[in-house]
Amino acid sequence: MQDGVIAWLRAAAGRVHEQAPSLTALDQAIGDGDHGINLDRGFGAIVAMLDERPAPEDGTGDAAATADLLRQAGKTLISKVGGASGPLYGTAFLRGAGAIAAATDPTAGAAFVAALEAAAGGISALGKSAEGEKTMLDALFPAARAARSALDGGGNLAAVTAAARDAAAAGAEATIPMLATKGRASYLGERSVGHQDPGATSAALLLAVLAETAAANSTDPAAATA
Repeated sequence: MQDGVIAWLRAAAGRVHEQAPSLTALDQAIGDGDHGINLDRGFGAIVAMLDERPAPEDGTGDAAATADLLRQAGKTLISKVGGASGPLYGTAFLRGAGAIAAATDPTAGAAFVAALEAAAGGISALGKSAEGEKTMLDALFPAARAARSALDGGGNLAAVTAAARDAAAAGAEATIPMLATKGRASYLGERSVGHQDPGATSAALLLAVLAETAAANSTDPAAATA
């Protein structure tokens, strides 16, 4: 599980770097105009952390090592990313780490679902926000529900991450007609309508990369076409 998370974080850093201009353009329309820049800086710092991170000590369980890795990634985002993105995504990683450390089901799919649910809940609590307010939660909460449904249906990691990816993408697109009632975009009132939320977009992007990573590492041939 830890190796998969490392592969995801590295791939996500590359995708965030590629998409930073478009994420920033979305944020320029309804926010501070720095979402892509800040997220690119944060994931660049995560890659640097991975490059310097020592190998886990012998005897460290995979779940414990994975939780520690996500905890370090979360702390890195909080310390390196400006604006709201750092605390929000940092909290998501920290809550996800806690969920994995406490998980009773050792399978990767179950660990991912628990982490995603905890991440969304942590962001909601920190931002005092809910689904339907034109934030990243409009991607994350639908993704968590879809992932849980796929897991309950017997899906493996590739299946649950694909379900999360699809729901997050739809959720991000659904923010376009929404009126923002939280965050910087809420200051614009009716002018926030007609723009896709940058946070929901970046959340969907990260889940898309995760689904790609899970499919690439799956032993199920069908996962490659999910």
